[in-house]
Amino acid sequence: MSQALAAEGVRVRAPGKLNLFFEVGGVQDDGYHDVASAYQAVSLFEDVWASPSDEFTVSISGTVDVSGVPADDRNLAVRAARLVAQRIGHTGGVHLDIVKHVPVAGGMGGGSADAAAALVACDALWGAELGTAELHKLATRLGADVPFALMGGTAIGTGRGDQLSPALAKGRFDWVVVPSDAGLSTPEVYAHLDELRTRPDIGASGAVPEVAAGVLHALRAGDPIALAEHMRNDLQVAALSLRPELREALELGEESGALAGMVSGSGPTLAFLTVDPESALELQITLSAAGYEALHVHGPVAGARVVPA
Repeated sequence: MSQALAAEGVRVRAPGKLNLFFEVGGVQDDGYHDVASAYQAVSLFEDVWASPSDEFTVSISGTVDVSGVPADDRNLAVRAARLVAQRIGHTGGVHLDIVKHVPVAGGMGGGSADAAAALVACDALWGAELGTAELHKLATRLGADVPFALMGGTAIGTGRGDQLSPALAKGRFDWVVVPSDAGLSTPEVYAHLDELRTRPDIGASGAVPEVAAGVLHALRAGDPIALAEHMRNDLQVAALSLRPELREALELGEESGALAGMVSGSGPTLAFLTVDPESALELQITLSAAGYEALHVHGPVAGARVVPA
């Protein structure tokens, strides 16, 4: 990108994500959990415009409720911009205009997508040319989902979820996602899972988390039916315990043509896998008729990218 074009502003689009598989290990001494996740970037995007400014400022709008999104230094995208500035010694600021379409606090990584987009946008705006590896390093300092929002596609995440390796995924997978009016706090869901795991009927595996081989085989084959057999989310039991009303929508989706349904990430967004685009449209209509907001998305899609003006 030319310096002249960058000086006018940069637009970057980054995707939300679904966790096709999410296994959570026991709580560590530092309070965090090791996880094993299969991520897929899907066609529900965040758009971030970065323009020159003397200060670091942010404005937020979108098709989702953004009232709970901080518009100050607590915003993950602003923190991302400051990291790039610190890394390259940039003495000015940036104005970020964020347009959100991913549900807020919905388990689809919308805030992480904003941060990934801000990293790419500031890198381009300031002509830093940090490169993929350096941006990934900065992303890991911002949260487990930010590196994946940079990468996109389909990937396996281990450790805290930020140790990523691309996963071969053939073809297209069609999903229907059902957002919720109120979000769930990720730390609260993890804490509740730890509490539930003290019960003998739930318990916790002492093994190191790993993604089931069946998930990898299904992705490589581009087989949604096989993937549905292996989808799992350890956080679902905690999310449903905190928000029991989600069960009704989950059951309706699974009874109305979905191959499988589950809570996405820490919730409360629900994700239903379908066999093809036509089946996804039919399910979307059924859920909408029942009073739920339902969105048809597909994956995998690319990670954070500059969008030409």
